[in-house]
Amino acid sequence: MKTTIFTGCAIMGFIGLCMAFAFYRPPQRWVVAQMNGMHGDSLSDATLLDSVEHATFLYFWKGAEPRSGMAPERIHMDGVYPQHDRDVIAVGGSGFGIMAILAGMHRGYITRRQGFERINRIVDFLARADRFHGAWPHWLYPDGKVKPFSPKDDGGDIVETAYLVQGLLCARQYFLQGNAMEQQLARRIDRLWKTVEWNWYQHGQQVLYWHWSPDYGWAMNFPIHGYNECLIAYVLAASSPTHAIPASAYHQGWAEDGKIVAPSWHYGYELQLHHQGDAALGGPLFWAHYSYLGLDPHELKDRYADYWKENVDQTMINYLWCVHNPLHYRGYGPHNWGLTASYSPNGYAAHAPGAQTDLGVISPTAAVSSIVYTPHQSMQAIRYWFTTPQLKDKIWGPYGFYDAFSETANWFPPRYLAIDQGPQVVMIENYRSGLLWRLFMSCEEVQQGLKKLEFHFAKPE
Repeated sequence: MKTTIFTGCAIMGFIGLCMAFAFYRPPQRWVVAQMNGMHGDSLSDATLLDSVEHATFLYFWKGAEPRSGMAPERIHMDGVYPQHDRDVIAVGGSGFGIMAILAGMHRGYITRRQGFERINRIVDFLARADRFHGAWPHWLYPDGKVKPFSPKDDGGDIVETAYLVQGLLCARQYFLQGNAMEQQLARRIDRLWKTVEWNWYQHGQQVLYWHWSPDYGWAMNFPIHGYNECLIAYVLAASSPTHAIPASAYHQGWAEDGKIVAPSWHYGYELQLHHQGDAALGGPLFWAHYSYLGLDPHELKDRYADYWKENVDQTMINYLWCVHNPLHYRGYGPHNWGLTASYSPNGYAAHAPGAQTDLGVISPTAAVSSIVYTPHQSMQAIRYWFTTPQLKDKIWGPYGFYDAFSETANWFPPRYLAIDQGPQVVMIENYRSGLLWRLFMSCEEVQQGLKKLEFHFAKPE
């Protein structure tokens, strides 16, 4: 669902659009307060969605790492952090968080001034944090130093950087025609964007490599091939005004000279592309979310796929797998579905349809963040989770739905992950207003990069 606020705005001079963003709505905290005393069945879809969006937004507002303003990798309401990583910052999750803050301003959860101050603090932190040929690492400490993700992954992560830059560019566009301080912030974001050396991460080849380390070089040896969650990295790398990759890296690297095309049908829906990891029924559902928080999948097509169709069909296959429930897990059904990467009883797992990848774990972010693709099915799940007291008491907390649960295993951890909370806020807002899609797609460089890769795409309204 896309709502037009203004039309006819110039790409880089959309003053009217920015005036709309500057309009401050009265705080909607009363909505949440009222809801606490209401029966869920009496709530309208709009009120229910606003409650989920607002509560989940708070992860990135009240739950933010205090020194940097960035998103913590995880928040455990039980206070138990087995890896002693309570203060670790998520780089990609912070990109999602910046977009969530923009949504919060748009909704009136915070004022424009508050949002500006927070994003300004984040940009201050990012400008002095460790970078590796312009790319940030997967994790950072509050002092800006890298926390290794694994023994040899202690340098730049071009995919996490892409998620961060996606959010930064949305913020740049939001403040581009604002007051003098806001315009200065937009210019500072622009400098950060232009100093990411995307082409360095080609390692001299026609493909992007995920990691580079100052200590171990290219030892991680992870060329990025599709299809998975990484499309946005190629789009931004092709769009860079200073360190762009050639179109050939996309076609030979991401698409593997056309081998990415591998049509298959499941439950009456088609996957056009080969999903990495031989995920025959589609990969974890976050593949339909992360790259498309700003990159509008409506009308997004290239020689390989129609990406709106790919995302809708992957989501429907995920939904129908849970409805049919071939592994007979407890609780699965049309109102309780959604398989994606999340916490799991034995750690962290990339849940997806399949005998080996469905572990009986429902991750609410899967259905919630898919509301743009499957509004009816997603609302069924949201309403069920919110209105079933014996379940809501176990899976709802101060920052919205907890990360994952399993009725089969009687496992209900009160824990959150940034990378799962962020897409919920952003995709609910995109469903309600199209805000983040409109902002990102208004970037002239992104439009030029998409044309360079021979994409057809929807022009911003």
